[in-house]
Amino acid sequence: MSNAYRQLDARVDDLLRRHAMVGIAVGVVENGELSHVRTRGCADLESRSPVSEDTVFRIASMTKTFTAVAIMQLVEQGRLDLDLPAENYLRSFRLERVRPGAPPATLRHLLTHTAGVPEVIRPSALLRRLFGETVPIGRPVPSLADYYRGSLKTYAEPGTRFAYSDHNFTVLGQIVEDVSRQPLADYLRAHVFDVLDMASTDLIRSERIRARLARGYALGRRGARPVPDYELVTRAAGGAYSTLADMATYAAALLDGGANDHGRILAEATVTSMFAPQYRPDARLPGIGLSFWRGEVDGRAIVDHGGILPGFNSQMFLAPDDRSAVLSFTNGARAAMLWLPGETSALLGELIGAREPGANPAGPQRPETWAELCGWYKLRARLTDLRAREMAGLGVEVFVRRGQLMLRLITPIPVLCRGLPLLSDRDDPYAFWLDLRQFDIGVARVVFAGQPGTGAVHFDLLPMSADKGSEACNPRRLVTAAGIVTGAAVVGTACHRRRSRPRTA
Repeated sequence: MSNAYRQLDARVDDLLRRHAMVGIAVGVVENGELSHVRTRGCADLESRSPVSEDTVFRIASMTKTFTAVAIMQLVEQGRLDLDLPAENYLRSFRLERVRPGAPPATLRHLLTHTAGVPEVIRPSALLRRLFGETVPIGRPVPSLADYYRGSLKTYAEPGTRFAYSDHNFTVLGQIVEDVSRQPLADYLRAHVFDVLDMASTDLIRSERIRARLARGYALGRRGARPVPDYELVTRAAGGAYSTLADMATYAAALLDGGANDHGRILAEATVTSMFAPQYRPDARLPGIGLSFWRGEVDGRAIVDHGGILPGFNSQMFLAPDDRSAVLSFTNGARAAMLWLPGETSALLGELIGAREPGANPAGPQRPETWAELCGWYKLRARLTDLRAREMAGLGVEVFVRRGQLMLRLITPIPVLCRGLPLLSDRDDPYAFWLDLRQFDIGVARVVFAGQPGTGAVHFDLLPMSADKGSEACNPRRLVTAAGIVTGAAVVGTACHRRRSRPRTA
């Protein structure tokens, strides 16, 4: 075993000491193949079956990259155009514009979560498991036409804001079906999985994967308990099943320009375009490609996607210039949605010889800019955009404490509401770093844009933005132990009363 793999194994061992989990599989891809594997724990506690590279996991939102590949195949064939309205291709239900005369959402908007599609389609879905997107095993999965009741409403003008939503990719999956005249599961099997020899990957729970499917667990005070089994209505966004070995095959094909020894799924230029920036709230941030998140490790470009479902977490980080990738899968780990991305990224950094990422405290403090930066910033998000709300509550506030510029999230979580130091960038007076390593997240870039007294703040954890608002509407004082929603309702009413005219979305 090479020294590099010994170091990786040591990192995985340290990860296992610091995080409770039922089972985990970690794999390294180099030069077109799965070159190193580390597995620990159980795929099923009842049978005591161990996790292996052939254990089938629910890979959740990694599925979005498969759907994006299918869309790009149809683009290559001239059957789709990324910049034409999505409504041109939909036959099964309507994608409604935010208002009459508004510009339509395009395929590119859907692929970058900027189409104005909501994260939760109905407020009542907030009270249901996974926002009402699940069906118990054994019950029929409704068609999307029935699920959306004939139409899916947007809430913002396309291209004006980022909002992560499974429904963006569910629409794309329906477009693949409507244009190809094949069920999406059949299309992906014929045009992606079989082409690359991914025999243990499927969008449905087929016989080829059923016997090796890991059971998902939730970890509580009394240990691990199985999560209820279910299927997803939003399959195109998160329904796929796969193994470490198959996903390594997929990653290797993407790193080799869309092909392996078995076949080609995309042209090299198409893969490059999927990894390139397609939406950035600010040019100083990496943004998102076509379904793939973008970033860097020690100045080297990386792309990634993860997946989160009850009982399962997955992560895939690729370094295209190094032809290397690290993938990780768990079937029950406490708070894995927080630490698994950072840990997997660190493993990739170790693999390619990158320096440990960290904040840059050596940058000079620039108090002359603080007056224009301080204030309350309102998220470009609805209350039901839960991923944005989980990150930033009702918005963010920038302030000065004991000679240090700080950023607080307006949330009932005390450690976040107290504030975190904004560490100055070495070169850009309007760029900063948040050191989030105490939360096992790593470091995050924060940049400010606009004119003094106005403007916006942008983040790179998600391509999320917030606009400077009136202090009269600052909700910080309204955030109490009762929670975010109570404060949000009050501040929403207060702000509405102060508006001289309605705002457009």
